Amino acid sequence: MHITVYSSPGCMPCFGTKRALTKHGVPFTEVDVTTDPSAVEQITALDPEYKSTPVVVVLFDDGTIDHWHGLRDNKLQALAYLAAEAAV
Repeated sequence: MHITVYSSPGCMPCFGTKRALTKHGVPFTEVDVTTDPSAVEQITALDPEYKSTPVVVVLFDDGTIDHWHGLRDNKLQALAYLAAEAAV
């Protein structure tokens, strides 16, 4: 499982998302949309309605993709569970 968090400076939902992932030991890659010119294109390719950060993209080992925007506790808890299961 590979997780990418698209974030921006000063974004409190971004901070909360990254904090939750880190707290549960879930590895992720962070992409700052203000410094990566292709990041906005990548986000809008997923869903043109994504206008704010964070945007979280999860690529599962079977090739399926899940993505969402905003601070989603239910999704973050599910990722923590999956990461813990994978570590066993």
